Amino acid sequence: MIVWLNGASGAGKSTAARHLLDLLPGSTLYDPELVGSELRLMLPAARLAQVGDYQDLPSWRRLVVDTAAALLNEVPGPLVTPMPLLRQEYRDEIFGGLASRRVPVRHVLLHAEETILRERADRRAGRAGGAPAQGRCRAHLEAYEDALGWLKQDAHVIDTARLTPRETAERIAEAVHAGAGACDIVQTPEPTAETLAAGVLLFDDADRVLLVDPTYKPGWEFPGGVVEPGEPPARAGLREVTEELGIRLHSAPRLLVLDWEPPKPPGFGGLRMLFDGGRLAGEQIRDLLLPGPELRDWRFATEAEAADMLPPVRWNRLRWALRAREQGRPLNLEAGVPVE
Repeated sequence: MIVWLNGASGAGKSTAARHLLDLLPGSTLYDPELVGSELRLMLPAARLAQVGDYQDLPSWRRLVVDTAAALLNEVPGPLVTPMPLLRQEYRDEIFGGLASRRVPVRHVLLHAEETILRERADRRAGRAGGAPAQGRCRAHLEAYEDALGWLKQDAHVIDTARLTPRETAERIAEAVHAGAGACDIVQTPEPTAETLAAGVLLFDDADRVLLVDPTYKPGWEFPGGVVEPGEPPARAGLREVTEELGIRLHSAPRLLVLDWEPPKPPGFGGLRMLFDGGRLAGEQIRDLLLPGPELRDWRFATEAEAADMLPPVRWNRLRWALRAREQGRPLNLEAGVPVE
C-alpha cells in the first residue's frame, strides 16, 4: 500500500510523514522528488528546458510507479509519500499505474486555509532566497487553489491549520486504519504484448460524439476497451458499452477505422478498432450510468471540442473515424495514416 500525502507547499506533508513512520509499522518514506532530482542529472538540458516542472516529464510519472512497485518488493510497506500532485491527469496516470500493479492507494489531502498557506510560503521563500522563490511559492498556491475542487472529492481531507505535525500524523494513521482515502480505481493490467482494443462511437441528435473521462489514465477516451481472448471485436465493443455506461445496443456496430498502433516503449502497440454505435435516444442519454472505479464523467463533444479533450493519437483516430462515417466506408490506418 502507498499512503499519498497531497497538499500545497506549507501544509505540513514532510513533517507529518516523518511522524507517520512511527505510527504505521513497517512503513518506509518514499519521496518521488528524488526521482525528479536524478532525472535532472541524466536528461539533456534541452529536454529539461521544454518542461516547467519534472512532474511534466512522462519518464518521471512512469518511474514513480515503477519505483514504488520495486520498493514494495523490498519492504513490507506501506510507503509514505509526501508529494503534491495537483494535475488530475497526472493523478490518473500515477494512481492508475499503481492500481495496475495491484498497489492500493490511500489518498490523503493535508489542507489549510489560503491565508495560512501564504504566510508559511512567504516564510519559506524568505529562507530560500527572496522574490524568485516567493513567486514560485505563490504560483504553486494558485495551482493548488485551482485543483481543490477535484482534490476534495478524490482524497480524504485533514485540516492541518490547528494541528501539530504529530497530531496530523495521528489523524492520518486513524484514517488509513479506517480505510479512508481509498482510491477505488479499476485495475487494468499492464499489457505484456500487442493488444486488440475496440471502441464505440455514440452520437446525440446533433451528431456530437460521446467521450468519457477514465479515472485510471489521463485524457478523455471513447467507450470501449481491450478485446478478451477469443472474443469478436464488435461484441467486445458492445460489452464495454454496457459495462461502462449501462447502455445495451441491439445491433452490431459498423466498423469505421482499423488502426495499427506501432510499439512505443514502454507500450507494445497493437490494433485499435473504432465502431459506429449510432445515435442514442433521449431516454438512453438520460439513463447513462458511470462505474465510479472506472469513469468519472461523460459528455458529448463536437469535433472541434474533441480536439482539445483527446490526446493527439486518439484525436487523430476520431478524425479519421468521422471521415469514414461521412463516406460510408471503413478506413485502414497504420500509425494513424490511411494506407490507401
